[in-house]
Amino acid sequence: MTTRYVRSALRLLVLAGLALTATAASAQTGKLSGRVLDANGEPLISATVLVVGTTYGAATDLDGVYNILRIPPGTVSVRVSSIGYQTQVIEGVQVQSNTTTELNVTLQDEIVAGEEVIVTAEQPVVDITQTSTIATVSRDEIAALPVQELADVVNLQAGVVDGHFRGGRLGEVQFQVDGVSVNNPYDNTSTLTLDRSVLQEVQVISGTFDAEYGQALSGVVNAVLRSGDANRYEASFEFFGGDYLSPGNDSTEVRTSIGGRDSVATVPFAPYISDIDPLARQNFQGSISGPFPFVPGTTFLLNGQRFVNNGRFAAERRFLPTDSSDFERNVFNPTGDGAVVPLGYDRRWSFLGKVSNSLIPNVRLDYQFIGAVRDRQGADYNYRFNPDGASTQDEFSLVHGLGVLHTLSNNVFYELNLRQNLFDYSDYRFEDLGTLPETGTRVPLPSDSPYAQAGRAIGSQNFENGAIVQGYDLGRFVQRTNSYVAKGAVTAQVTNVHLVKAGFEIQTSDVEFGQPGAVQALIIDGRQQLGVLRDTLGAQVIDFQPVQGAAFIQDRIEWGDLRVRAGLRMEYFDANATVPSDPQNPANAIPDAPESRPVDTSAKVVLAPRLGVSFPFLDRASLFFSYGHFYQLPGLGTFFNNADYTVLQDLQQGNEFSQGVLGNPDLDPEFTTQYEFGFKSRVTRDLGLDVSLFYKDIRDLLGIEFIQTYTAASYARWTNVDFGNVRGFTISVDQRAVGSLSTTLDYSFQIASGNASDPRDTFNRAASGDDPLPRVSPFDWDQRHTLNATAILSEPDNYNVTGILRMGSGRPYTPSLGTGFGANLENNSGRKDLSVVVDLRAEKALTFAGLSSTAFVRVFNVFDSYYQNGAVYSDTGSPFYTLNPERQLNPDPRRFAEPRRIEVGISLGGSRPVRR
Repeated sequence: MTTRYVRSALRLLVLAGLALTATAASAQTGKLSGRVLDANGEPLISATVLVVGTTYGAATDLDGVYNILRIPPGTVSVRVSSIGYQTQVIEGVQVQSNTTTELNVTLQDEIVAGEEVIVTAEQPVVDITQTSTIATVSRDEIAALPVQELADVVNLQAGVVDGHFRGGRLGEVQFQVDGVSVNNPYDNTSTLTLDRSVLQEVQVISGTFDAEYGQALSGVVNAVLRSGDANRYEASFEFFGGDYLSPGNDSTEVRTSIGGRDSVATVPFAPYISDIDPLARQNFQGSISGPFPFVPGTTFLLNGQRFVNNGRFAAERRFLPTDSSDFERNVFNPTGDGAVVPLGYDRRWSFLGKVSNSLIPNVRLDYQFIGAVRDRQGADYNYRFNPDGASTQDEFSLVHGLGVLHTLSNNVFYELNLRQNLFDYSDYRFEDLGTLPETGTRVPLPSDSPYAQAGRAIGSQNFENGAIVQGYDLGRFVQRTNSYVAKGAVTAQVTNVHLVKAGFEIQTSDVEFGQPGAVQALIIDGRQQLGVLRDTLGAQVIDFQPVQGAAFIQDRIEWGDLRVRAGLRMEYFDANATVPSDPQNPANAIPDAPESRPVDTSAKVVLAPRLGVSFPFLDRASLFFSYGHFYQLPGLGTFFNNADYTVLQDLQQGNEFSQGVLGNPDLDPEFTTQYEFGFKSRVTRDLGLDVSLFYKDIRDLLGIEFIQTYTAASYARWTNVDFGNVRGFTISVDQRAVGSLSTTLDYSFQIASGNASDPRDTFNRAASGDDPLPRVSPFDWDQRHTLNATAILSEPDNYNVTGILRMGSGRPYTPSLGTGFGANLENNSGRKDLSVVVDLRAEKALTFAGLSSTAFVRVFNVFDSYYQNGAVYSDTGSPFYTLNPERQLNPDPRRFAEPRRIEVGISLGGSRPVRR
């Protein structure tokens, strides 16, 4: 463990100690509201409404109206009582984060003193009060699905295609844990991988979203973590093991027809896939929770997980990196042991802890930490015979922090969260470069360096289609982010109609990334040799400290059947860096040109209005409309990478592309305007319908501009120039359990197009001699038709069987008529084949050693579908073969989908009430 990790662990222990005596809060809470009436429909004044087992409650006003705020999400029981009336306990009331659950109660006259009536709440099959598209998945629902991680849950929602929300680029989603961002500002991706065992609730917002949420263009994912129960100790354990089961598919026969000639050939589909190892993929996880011993009013939750995935690819160690072959005479000298080992793996230790304290009246305090230590290796098929030569990736992530939720009155509370997000990532074969001299930017590779023993990775087209047979991957990259986040908000039920929330968010980040010394062929002492380039442009770790901030106000209006969510958000960003004052003289190296000097980047301030309206026009149907402006900064790695303009001091015509794309710390936020209009209806008691039409106008996306200097030479740099739009609709149908069967079905149609799928597209076209002028074409992920269907057959405390069908129409690709200049046809004018995948989970409740237990089996890709919108050859549209060279068959099985995978496991759980 490095010194950095030790410091983080010590800091974590100190904060945990503080948490036991004071702080923190899970800010994700819901609201319970409604009216209490008597049998004649008259309001009951001062009736008591209480969430059973908690201190959350309220009394009704003159109109019989009550509002209870800050209820943690989950299923609760509610007791309603009034003098002279039967007490009523309503069980199974579902409370969701940032949502109002309406519960109207009618009390009957009391006939027998102390009489209590217990009823079960009936949850609406669809929430007709929502003003946009929000999917909320509860803990029980997650447990029934064939999913393992948060990302699996998200990808099952309507409008989401492999992480793309309604046609947006990757990295346009805000991931939050208990209401606070866990995105890495380097690339706008989540720093955490959350197992389903720690999730209490998942909210996926794929439509417009409130002003409380920012730094997102396409959607928000909010994961609410479980908490300990003050009234009982609970423990659970789960284990599963599995592997890919695709008999006979180590290779597959392909029939091709070229020039009227039919041919059948065998290609590698998934080598060694027939070798079954039931522990190739394994997961252990355990949790314990309950009241904290010897500390009154305090609960805890601890969770640990070990996950191992040896992947679907295997390598044969024929060669070692230190082998030496004669490539001129095609003489290869393998000395490997021939062992079959994983080609690409993922091994992770994950941990979570949460301590909550409510000893101080009207104050709930919390401390939590979530993190993982991970080592993995990408499945680079080029290293299939020399697996020891490939680089490995190590990752450490930690999100921890303190917070407080303080209730000032029944109608007013405030919350404050302080978080630290740490992320440390490295990608290289060896960290140590050997004994380097103290000075010098270009030095020979020392003899004690492990890289020197084997040299760079080399392969030959005359051996297994270019497989690497000696040497190491020389790539080296590190990325470290240390962010501090402060987020606070005040929530007030100003009147029975207006629930107002106002708050702020501040984030400071220390972002480091780059090459900790580059190993490459260099001219040193007049000859070319393998050397180390360090402490210079492109071969050093650079460090930046940007600052982000936001303030917002949101009004949730609940007036009769009308629901309005209106808000305004202000975003602030300061890159805290410099750019050239004159981009036409970027390095200030052009004689007699106007002077160019470094100037500070400007602070960016934008305003983002949000509005959502839902109006029920029938007792069980509503129309809704929402509109909003949404801003997000591009990943900060793009801002700052290659942002030292002194590399252009020798820029001349003819070498415009040699320096790549220059960074630009003065970028503006990307911008999207979203519109959504829809219809929600409870068609019957057990059938709900949700139809949503949407349009997104996307501007100021990250792209490339070419700047001409005073000497007529040009260079490329990042700017806000790309654009696009998305339009479409989703239809969701929910059928609540009738008997033992429940089903859901959602269909999405969308058209996502713009001038570039990748921000580098314009630069790549120019560098290859193609016309760089923008043309509107479908985005690479433009999956026009998406269908998800779920069927659950369940008998409580007995069995559960869940099946999921996912269908996706073909995504676009660019066809070609051959190779060379002008071979490509219109960009993304071809379409791949449709794909269909079925997943299954079956479980049976058992009793084991007096504990409740469940045995389960999960089958992914039940029918062993080989193709799921993967890569295809541009001249054939097939993943199997290309015509150039003639009838060249695919040597790379990564083009195919994951084969059938089976996992078998058991979960154990138990609880014990606390003795008072």
